Formats: sequence, structure tokens, C-alpha cells
Amino acid sequence: MVRIRLRRTGLRHQPSYRIVVADIESPRDGKFLEIIGSYIPTTEPFSFEVKEDRVFEWMKNGALPSESVMKLFKSVGLLDRLERYKKGENLEVLLEEANKAYAERAAKIKA
Repeated sequence: MVRIRLRRTGLRHQPSYRIVVADIESPRDGKFLEIIGSYIPTTEPFSFEVKEDRVFEWMKNGALPSESVMKLFKSVGLLDRLERYKKGENLEVLLEEANKAYAERAAKIKA
């Protein structure tokens, strides 16, 4: 079984995470199949980037997100876009919408 989950990187007391696709049996910081994004909780608002087309592809093929990744996806609206993708909405339109949302988030972080 394949999971989409967080892999911790960064220094002590300065966590950052990679969002990876990994086998459910591999350890947290062990072997993974693909890096699909990053998450930095220490910035205000938190920094979050993900390749949504790859997330859609992996989830279509049966990958399940962990609870923490599910909460992140929900907070940035990715789950809503996933549902619209499953109902047949065009992928390019959804990715363009996601890119605008990530750009707005990045502008808030820099300001």
C-alpha cells in the first residue's frame, strides 16, 4: 500500500518537511518513491508547495494521504480541487487555480 506522507528535514527546533509518496512499511525518513512537495510550518502563514498534478495521479492510482497530510490538503483547498477533478473538470484549469493560490500564499510570507 502506498501513502502520501511527511518526511522531516531541517535542524532541531526548525522543522521542515517534504511531502513524499512512500510504501506504508518504509520508515518516516526512509525510502520513498517520489517527492511531490514541501511544507514549512515555522513561517507565518505556513509555507506549502505541492505538485498537484502528481498528487492527483497518485491518488487516482490508490495512494492514501496520512492524517496530517490530509489536514494540509484540506487547509489549502487541494481536496476540493481533487473532487472537482474526479467529477471531470479540466486539469489545466484546476492547476492554474492552484498556482494562483500558492502565489498569493508566497506573497503573504514575503510581506
